[in-house]
Amino acid sequence: MASNFGKLWRYALAAYLLFFVLPAPAMQRPPPVTTEPWLMATASVTDLDRSARFFREIGGYETAFQGPLDEAEIEALGLPEGAGGEVLVLRAPGAEHGLVRLIRFDHAGQKVPTRPGARAWDTGCIWSLMVRMKDIEAIYHDAIALGWWTETPITYLEFGPSKLNVVVFKGPDGLQVQGYERLTTPLPDGFPAFERMSQPFNVMQMTRDREAARALMEDILGFARFWYGDPYTDKEPTVMPLGIPRNLTTTIPYLAGIFYPEPMEFGRMEYIEIQGLDGADYAERCDAPNLGWLSVTYPVESARRAKAEIETRGGKVEGGAFTAFRPPFGVQEVIRVRAPDGAVIEFASLAE
Repeated sequence: MASNFGKLWRYALAAYLLFFVLPAPAMQRPPPVTTEPWLMATASVTDLDRSARFFREIGGYETAFQGPLDEAEIEALGLPEGAGGEVLVLRAPGAEHGLVRLIRFDHAGQKVPTRPGARAWDTGCIWSLMVRMKDIEAIYHDAIALGWWTETPITYLEFGPSKLNVVVFKGPDGLQVQGYERLTTPLPDGFPAFERMSQPFNVMQMTRDREAARALMEDILGFARFWYGDPYTDKEPTVMPLGIPRNLTTTIPYLAGIFYPEPMEFGRMEYIEIQGLDGADYAERCDAPNLGWLSVTYPVESARRAKAEIETRGGKVEGGAFTAFRPPFGVQEVIRVRAPDGAVIEFASLAE
């Protein structure tokens, strides 16, 4: 009897450890839909040259293409009959990805900001494009002279081993560019050299539910996890890049999730959930011709095959694939996936 009791006790202990104490094994993510960084980030603006000045005069970006928006893309975006547009594509010198694509939509109906006010605790759409910078103090003053503004002064941030100066620049039409300057650790080996401002490496979105964003990025798209930290608050009241009021930084937590197709310095997508501050939700405003960052575009070998993979995993592709001329990348076949908070993630291949 005692022997049987001992066996039962050991079985019960093993079951308890298995289900309640020991961590569950991580679910294996599916293969990534793409293994490359995103090609470009697209924004809707009212004046191409005015918005381009920041990238040209501070970043030294060059023009990769300027010309009309393909009618096939206008149709795919669901814009009214008679709508048109002009495209300006900019790139950091030598960059083959991380391009900035600005579109001025014409005769396309009412345009409203995707994120009016752009407070970090307002959710929906893309909040900022993220770049690395050198001498951010000088850039701060140059940006103000160009008519760009910031929600906070330059702020200090520690992330892992890196000590950083960070500021979010806000330009015409609410376009935001988030600059990072490393103060201690050097840039990663192989990161392209730049004079003042690098090509973009990340985009940030404000989400209602970080876990829903994670499910899309990992379970559907097969992306790897760069960061998925615990809720964070500061130990002392501080000025911080997200603009959370200083007296609330010790009590209002935020959660970050950063994903990429595979470990690399570029092609990242970041989601931030701020808990305890009730803002507006603008997830329904993320489409053209509304003003602001609209989408990022990842390359794939076959858009049709990517569509099938995404749908097999339970994801949803909006509409079918469309084919359009999109210089400097040529004629692309494109599919569109909607992030939980409205922003569009495109996957594009060279048209077959």
